[in-house]
Amino acid sequence: MTPRPDARRRLLDAADELFAVQGCAATPVDQVLTRAGVAPATLYAHFGSKTGLQAAVLDARLARWDTTWAAAVDAAPDDRGRLLAVFDALAEFARGEAASRWCAFLDAAAGAPADDPTATAAITADTALLRARLTELAGPVAGDRAAELAEQLLVVVSGTLAMHLRPGGSLATGRATAEALLR
Repeated sequence: MTPRPDARRRLLDAADELFAVQGCAATPVDQVLTRAGVAPATLYAHFGSKTGLQAAVLDARLARWDTTWAAAVDAAPDDRGRLLAVFDALAEFARGEAASRWCAFLDAAAGAPADDPTATAAITADTALLRARLTELAGPVAGDRAAELAEQLLVVVSGTLAMHLRPGGSLATGRATAEALLR
């Protein structure tokens, strides 16, 4: 028999699942506590607040996204494929355990006040990862235009993620738009 995860892990798993489906702002703390099977004091002892829990969930999600994207880049056959691997990674991430109704980082930014440090930190970290890796991967493809192409692709990727709220998804359209930019 597999041992039950500790309370901290159960809170993270419950919050990740619920936030991904409902959004953080729409998920009451009581629902997370019930799903995790813990008392309120446990949440506050581990994370300080719902905001602290959200920050931990987003940090873990960013780490999983980074790993998924790095694997897609490694599997790509050439420089162009490595640059477009972000869309392969999005497809893989959408199929995996970390699937959500749309981008967790956009959700954090959209559902929080403008001055919320948790949402700001999460979207900043996600955007920094996207920008840095896209710029690096664009170098062999675009040369001196790498930073410009990366910014354009960042807009395409962000738009693709936002469009996940629409039934039918948008990965194919996002990829086609990125391919048009590369031409």
